[in-house]
Amino acid sequence: MKRYPQLCPGSRVRIQVIGSVRRKARSRCVSIKTHVGIHSSRIAEALAIRDGLYMGLALNLSKVIVESDAEAIVKSCAASKTPAKDIAVLVYNCQEKACFVSTQPASPDPGKGKSRMSKHVTHGFHLVKGKSNHPMEDCLVSEYKKVDDKELGLFAIFDGHMGHSVANYLQSHLFNNILKEHDLWNNTESAMKRAYHATDASILEQSVVLGKGGSTAVTAILINNQKLVVANVGDSRAVMCKKGVAKQLSVDHEPGKEKDRIESKGGFVSNLPGDVPRVDGQLAVARAFGDKSLKRHLSSEPDVAVEMIDDDTEFVILASDGLWTVMSNQEAVDSIKSIKDAASAAKHLIEEALSRKSRDDISCIVVKFQ
Repeated sequence: MKRYPQLCPGSRVRIQVIGSVRRKARSRCVSIKTHVGIHSSRIAEALAIRDGLYMGLALNLSKVIVESDAEAIVKSCAASKTPAKDIAVLVYNCQEKACFVSTQPASPDPGKGKSRMSKHVTHGFHLVKGKSNHPMEDCLVSEYKKVDDKELGLFAIFDGHMGHSVANYLQSHLFNNILKEHDLWNNTESAMKRAYHATDASILEQSVVLGKGGSTAVTAILINNQKLVVANVGDSRAVMCKKGVAKQLSVDHEPGKEKDRIESKGGFVSNLPGDVPRVDGQLAVARAFGDKSLKRHLSSEPDVAVEMIDDDTEFVILASDGLWTVMSNQEAVDSIKSIKDAASAAKHLIEEALSRKSRDDISCIVVKFQ
């Protein structure tokens, strides 16, 4: 087994080629722009179909480990003028544990964190791959960050579809784009909308690299543990518990609810028996990042809500639709109101969803205020 880090200087790409496969790996090249961000098994299938390879050989050709993100790889290869033919296959190493961001210090349980301003404010997360035969497509952010004189809790769920590349991109870039907005604290709603639109525009510009998929998003920014700013596109959801009562802070962007807007742009909403409404018969949400082929009929305009944190605020749940398809808001709140530990609460919610036969990827964040 040999490694070829010199193929992409600076990007730390290692391509593993086994024995006699080496010559075939060089001759059956795959364009970097086409395959960055696609899971290795899907690349293997494409190779097998295109070149008539046995699946076992195709899998060998697709064994790679990428230790930096797609943009860094593309820029590095472009800067060094590395031809795509010298790169057999590139793919994100997107395992479940790589699908979250947490800047909390290492601990026996990395799914936990807490505010430095208040020992009573804690957060925890958990995520589980669903029973579908594609790789994990959910990603999340759960961290605290000091910005000027503010302590910010940054929490987000990104539920990808047709691949995890867009969800990964959002995980790395969306909060940075939000925090760059000059009037975020004075004109919060407009700033959030601009950041969402700018991020979506960037994703569409890089669709050759990121692929044709997309992602929903729900983001929550907790400012000094006093104010919560929630924004979302799609059906990932944020729910607050006050005095034991569930209050939904996000909006589920269902195609049926936005049929007029979709049709006014030349699209249609299918509503077949036994299926959910879909934009152009394909996507089950009316708003999302990415999805270039459907973008004329989709929106990336977020709904934004601002909620003050007071003594009655108990906790907030952020979760992908793998949870909400089998649990109501109040059922979710009731399920964890007696669980003190935030990470345990997030894990319990997912276990409850699985017991109710949810088959989708599920990611969940719980922020506790008491």
